[in-house]
Amino acid sequence: MSSLRVNNPGLLTTIQDDGRIGYEKYGMPTAGAMDILSLQLGNILVGNDRYEAAAEITFIGPEIEFYENLIIAITGADISPTINGKEIEMYSTVYINKGDILRFGTLKKGCRAYLAVSGGFDLPQIMNSKSTYLRGKLGGVEGRKLKKGDILQVNINKGYKYLGVRRIPKNFIPYYGSQYTVRVIMGPEDYRFTGKGIETFLNSEYTLSNQCDRMGYRLNGPKIEHRNGADIISGGITLGAIQVPGHGEPIIMMADRQTTGGYTKIANVISVDIPYLAQLKAGDRVRFQQINIEEAQTLLKEREEKLLKLVYDFEKTTKKVIVKNSINLKIRSNGKKFNVGIQEIE
Repeated sequence: MSSLRVNNPGLLTTIQDDGRIGYEKYGMPTAGAMDILSLQLGNILVGNDRYEAAAEITFIGPEIEFYENLIIAITGADISPTINGKEIEMYSTVYINKGDILRFGTLKKGCRAYLAVSGGFDLPQIMNSKSTYLRGKLGGVEGRKLKKGDILQVNINKGYKYLGVRRIPKNFIPYYGSQYTVRVIMGPEDYRFTGKGIETFLNSEYTLSNQCDRMGYRLNGPKIEHRNGADIISGGITLGAIQVPGHGEPIIMMADRQTTGGYTKIANVISVDIPYLAQLKAGDRVRFQQINIEEAQTLLKEREEKLLKLVYDFEKTTKKVIVKNSINLKIRSNGKKFNVGIQEIE
């Protein structure tokens, strides 16, 4: 068993996996990682199950001290991670030595980063998940965000003592900007909006308000016109559902959403676009583009096939060496910057 200590928790750092799947019928929100793609990429890099729990880091990163040698990976938002003051590469395996300190700096793009550790965090499962659900005060570390002094135990991944260096190909690394066109499937209550309301929804730009969190994103922009009011008999709320209350401005439901709601739902964000949406922040802009369910399923299938191929390629090329110690260096040559890792192997 390995361990690490939280010297500074950052703004909002929680433990998240893929959430509590199948418990919404009992009134339990799914929770889980906001950016499920970044979670998977991090776990693939360190040899974990794709949905193993990682630390979700929001806006301002923590300071973490490692008590043992470990393998980590950082994906998602670029919050300028460093080890012992030296910049480290994201979307790559990073070998940690006992006593190393991980810090974060300036937020450059996105807003949520993920810290995956080889072996995963040794935490109890509640309803088959380690995810933190803050409003319910359960999961993760005592149902709360991490705080100074927390010591987290890490399972030893004996099968991956010889991972070598894995890097996510550049064409697979998501791009996070300040505006994004989100693809949606219309419905299930799009008939409760006027033709003008539908046109407004699909042809307008909306801005994320300050009321954005893990539960949902309130958007500011042109009002969407209802037909016969906004209230309906309460029904299930899926990830990415877009509710439109009586005031006419849409709300996108995210990971910690409630299980039911009584406002009309004009559309639903498709699964493959949720990770990009999860990296937007207040003041960023979003538009909506309609596609059909068959197109959405094809896009999801293509992403899954790429992830499976990535896992296969890494496992096929894994070198059978044991890394004893490593250091990460930043080198400048002819005006260019290079990240260099040096490893002592057996």
